[in-house]
Amino acid sequence: MDGPLWTERHAPDLADLPQAEVRDRLARARTEPMNLVVHGPSGAGKTAAVRAFARETHDDPDNDLFELNVADFFDRTKKQIREDPRFAPFLAGRSRMAKRDMVNHVLKEVAGYAPVSGSYKTVLLDNAEAIREDFQQALRRVMERNHRTTQFVIATRQPSKLIPPIRSRCFPVPVRAPTTDETIAALRRVCEAEAVSYDDDGLAFVAGYADGDLRKAVLGAQAAAADADEVTMTAAHAALESVGRDDALRGVLVDARAGEFDDAHSAVEDLLEDGFDGQGLLRALLRVARTEYDGAELARLHRLAGETDLDLATGTDDALHLAHLLAEWGRPAEAEA
Repeated sequence: MDGPLWTERHAPDLADLPQAEVRDRLARARTEPMNLVVHGPSGAGKTAAVRAFARETHDDPDNDLFELNVADFFDRTKKQIREDPRFAPFLAGRSRMAKRDMVNHVLKEVAGYAPVSGSYKTVLLDNAEAIREDFQQALRRVMERNHRTTQFVIATRQPSKLIPPIRSRCFPVPVRAPTTDETIAALRRVCEAEAVSYDDDGLAFVAGYADGDLRKAVLGAQAAAADADEVTMTAAHAALESVGRDDALRGVLVDARAGEFDDAHSAVEDLLEDGFDGQGLLRALLRVARTEYDGAELARLHRLAGETDLDLATGTDDALHLAHLLAEWGRPAEAEA
């Protein structure tokens, strides 16, 4: 998909959150730096809700909301953490620190800074179910020392993994998965903001495909709009039927670029046998290509695809036409001259 993700471009305000009870609970937490545990299933909108809350709460949310995804630390090497521009200023000259100490140091430094606007700032710890107990004990102490100037928001799918001393210091904000009707309303808001045509059947199809995952629903609508400039039943079905096979589609492109045309052709035949028609497979390959390539290389693929699309509309052998496209794209560009 070209351009910014719709999940970022149309981040909801507090009043736009689909779950009324989440709006009510967060509104109650706006008057003082109350620590929160925001918990619910993946894709329900926990992070979006906290960001909306911070925009309502802080005059300068860009500086007074600090986000730390737990995976930013615990799934990365110490070198990657030290070189991350968000953390580098806090870790300069501390190369011998253990990873646990690096995390603690960054949190202490961030929590100790004065807010830019207002009387307190917000620190969001996202995906907090991965936090080890020893780190949670250190976090508890940081929370206690900075409770007057720093609000901690812990977002997690599994609040039971938090130690009791942390849970007891936080106001719970459960975020359930949105209903189908709530998801459709959110999709309608985004489509209208994008001036993209839609119909009720298309929105319902995308909402059903997402199954309570609001992020998945919005990205699904964007995929349909990117392919067909509309979110209708036909467009959504065509765009989303291929999403679960992105690895196979990506493999076709990689093989073609590497000159492994027999492998690419064989994979195309498998995908066609698996339910794609030729033009649907061409659209799916272009969608994946937009996430992997750019510039002249991607433009050349789109030019070749325009010629292939006509061949697919008038010809009888989809596999042959797609194999020809991939072979042409896999050749060095100068070979076309």
